Amino acid sequence: MARSNKFGTFGGVFTPSILTILGVIMYMRLPMIIGEAGLWATIGIIIIAHIISISTGLSVSSIATDKKVKAGGTYYIISRSLGLPIGGTLGLALFVGLSFSVSLYLIGFSESFLGYWGFPVNIENIRLAGSLILLTVTVITFISTSLAIKAQYLIMTAIALSLLSIFFGSHEFTPSEPHFFNKGTAVPLMVLFGIFFPAVTGFEAGVSMSGDLKDPKKSIPGGTIAAIAIGLVVYIGLTFFYSYTVQGEVLAGDPKVLLKISLVPELVVAGIWGATLSSALGSILAAPRILQATAVDKITPK
Repeated sequence: MARSNKFGTFGGVFTPSILTILGVIMYMRLPMIIGEAGLWATIGIIIIAHIISISTGLSVSSIATDKKVKAGGTYYIISRSLGLPIGGTLGLALFVGLSFSVSLYLIGFSESFLGYWGFPVNIENIRLAGSLILLTVTVITFISTSLAIKAQYLIMTAIALSLLSIFFGSHEFTPSEPHFFNKGTAVPLMVLFGIFFPAVTGFEAGVSMSGDLKDPKKSIPGGTIAAIAIGLVVYIGLTFFYSYTVQGEVLAGDPKVLLKISLVPELVVAGIWGATLSSALGSILAAPRILQATAVDKITPK
């Protein structure tokens, strides 16, 4: 890649990682989890999930500081630690997973976008809108990785503004007492944990940019741990905020609760769209780098 060794810790690792961590789950699933499980059980879910992600992040950081990390991110680290057969198998699986995840993100974006503007949400319109957005995002990444990172800066700004809009919004659903405990939910805690856990794996998006970093040994540990830590603070802060300001049954049963309590609902919509597009953008940036690294190792054809 002609434009490798270009990005620092903030742009190359922290930004794609934090945008994937603070993604759709934060907007669409966290309120439901709190409503179903209560404050303390949700805090437990968040802490256990982050123990796993912090342990993994520290392991990746340790390997990154001990070895010279080239393009391929997670694949490169695994293949140089456990060998090419295992690394190649996991790398190809990761490539396929990232590739298919783009379609899921764009379908979710298309449904929200069409519904918000009053267009019929049918399969034809979803295909059309999704294809146009896919083309746009792909062109952005094709023109320049730097342009894609700058687009992520705009998305991060939209997410930050949406969070401020939520924190300074309406309190019309304030409960008589905080929603501390589970009150007979039919959803098992393990299911709720499974719904939340993908949110904490987003730091891999930054690791996948290893081939485009000025100093991977410095940027991967710093950016990864910073993104995980800030994500933990945001999720715990939102959990306490929702538990004290919104009734449990509203959190569990109203998928549009954030729009209703937000100071500027349009900012929340922009945040949801931005979170979806940033995840798609991160996957489009990461997947070809993994495939390229496997080709360099002669696992796949060049």
